[in-house]
Amino acid sequence: HRHYLAATVLGRPDVAAAGKLFVVVAGPDDQVRRCQPIFDALGQKTFNAGKDAPAANVIKLAGNFMITTVIESLAESVALARKHGIDPHVLLDVLTGSVFSAPIYHTYGTIVVEQNFDPPGFKLPLGMKDNALVLEAARNAAVPMPMASLVRDQFVAAMAAGLAKEDWSAIARITYRNAGL
Repeated sequence: HRHYLAATVLGRPDVAAAGKLFVVVAGPDDQVRRCQPIFDALGQKTFNAGKDAPAANVIKLAGNFMITTVIESLAESVALARKHGIDPHVLLDVLTGSVFSAPIYHTYGTIVVEQNFDPPGFKLPLGMKDNALVLEAARNAAVPMPMASLVRDQFVAAMAAGLAKEDWSAIARITYRNAGL
């Protein structure tokens, strides 16, 4: 018998190297149980998205979409702070030390503030591909996603600017350029 499971992961390469990924799996329960030792070796936690295997893929795309909006909002906030003469490290310290204390803000906030887009943890063209998949899934389900469309434009501009070898967070460079920075 053949079975189909979808198992996607959330986490950057350093997280993967530490075996601390988050695994999202979907498919028949008996097959999920059978593969659980593999998921345990890859990650710190496995989330079961149900019996419909494609659900894991949709969740992964939704997560990556949310990361891109975090990157864009961080870049816009840093641009605003810089234009007002505020040290972006202070902005990041305030935000991550208060209402935005999630790891995603710490990780990408530091990358965006320090403009440390190389070496890439997730190359820009891969982010652009996932964004296209999000928009396709949204279109197929009749779900408007204006933020995904905005991020698509940032990816296109970043590719046009020659940033294909950088981290997907290099879309921040487009935001900074647009702000005259």
